Amino acid sequence: MMNGGRGGIGSRMGDEEEIGTKFVDTGNHMPRSKFGNMMHSDPNLSATAAAIPRDEVFGYRNSSASLTGPASFDPNRMSCEGSPMTMSPWNQTGGGSNFPWSFEENLPQNGLIGSLVREEGHIYSLAATKDLLYTGSDSKNIRVWKNLKEFSGFKSSSGLVKAIIIAGEKIFTGHQDGKIRVWKVIPKNPTIHKRSGTLPTLKEILKNSIRPSAYVQVRNRSSLWIKHCDAISCLTLSEDKTLLYSASWDRTFKVWRISDSRCLESINAHDDAVNSVVASLEGLVFTGSADGTVKVWKREQQGKTTKHSPVQTLLKQESAVTSLAVNTSGSVVYCGSSDGMVNYWECEKHLSHGGVLKGHKLAVLCLAAAGNLVFSGSADKTICVWRRDGKLHACISVLTGHTGPVKCLAVEVDHEKSKDGDQRWVVYSGSLDKSVKVWSVAEMAPDMAMMEQQQQYQQHIGSDADSLPSDESSRAGKNRGK
Repeated sequence: MMNGGRGGIGSRMGDEEEIGTKFVDTGNHMPRSKFGNMMHSDPNLSATAAAIPRDEVFGYRNSSASLTGPASFDPNRMSCEGSPMTMSPWNQTGGGSNFPWSFEENLPQNGLIGSLVREEGHIYSLAATKDLLYTGSDSKNIRVWKNLKEFSGFKSSSGLVKAIIIAGEKIFTGHQDGKIRVWKVIPKNPTIHKRSGTLPTLKEILKNSIRPSAYVQVRNRSSLWIKHCDAISCLTLSEDKTLLYSASWDRTFKVWRISDSRCLESINAHDDAVNSVVASLEGLVFTGSADGTVKVWKREQQGKTTKHSPVQTLLKQESAVTSLAVNTSGSVVYCGSSDGMVNYWECEKHLSHGGVLKGHKLAVLCLAAAGNLVFSGSADKTICVWRRDGKLHACISVLTGHTGPVKCLAVEVDHEKSKDGDQRWVVYSGSLDKSVKVWSVAEMAPDMAMMEQQQQYQQHIGSDADSLPSDESSRAGKNRGK
């Protein structure tokens, strides 16, 4: 079993009592429960509907949604175990469930659109493409939504769905048992998803099993180098969409060629679980680990062989690295940690540390970047929206409403509401409160636009406008959570 190391991942969780969660989509404040000292990259916390005493909360933020509930955390869970939800009578793992999904609508000017709710399992993974949204949970089910209505669903036997990535006509899902499943949509009936394979393929396993050199030592036992030996934590695609990268708690990341499902390379990347991998431009690949480091790898083509070589280590710290994201242009890489911080590096000429975004009180569990915005989801149940202006960042909104840790994010452009000079995004957030929330976020929030107009006016009359310091994460609109 994988020990948590500095990041505390792979720790064992005890059984927990599951009770129904009540969802309310209107309100003014969301009191947040006081967690213990969380140093776990993949916490499994469940929310209850009980009220929190006022003296137990550590701050309020205005929001378009309000949900309350204390959370519990058991640090004794092993990495290879499924969620306690799978053993709960509240969990329905079949294709059909007695608990129908519901879409709760709410239309504020800039904030929560609604919630997709079902008592089925904690939400661990999301993937969005055009009008489709895929959600993965510890119920083994992958649900498909079209225009925010339940469209389809399919089930895997590999347990908790920790990662989903869409590559053209293929959907890849990474699971707690270390397997990667490959799915295809049936053209004649797009509501049906059929499993078309597993990575590694049976052919590759049989081919390698007869070669002694294909075995490596993993925690005092031999295993084929093409197989992950612990939970898949993250999946991502190369910039040209030809390669799939998988990160795992077995401390490696692997490189797969999508065209023929072959494992091209397995890299022993870190001293503890690899929590995140992300590919950028010019063949750069970033990995973040529970050992507290962020490493940079360079992809090179040597004849017919793909080779990834270490370039540098961007970060060394005590806190686990829990998530990574690269902006659209590939000019900035962001790193979330279990201490609640988001570090970032500028990639223009060389990788140089740009600053630290300080907006969360607990671990940052997921990151997403779109346009000039960066979204950070946290175990404190909130999502901070950061706007990048040059080399400066400002927190323009804090999205609240989840009653459990925010575990995953997906962002798509909102074509209907975007106008010239007013780019809007649809943000999906999955949580361990068993819900997916849907948000509408503007590239420039109203309070931010007003601030910039004031600064331009001050500059026009000769005054010096104050800039927003990125290392201190200026909180424009701190108490105007959208």
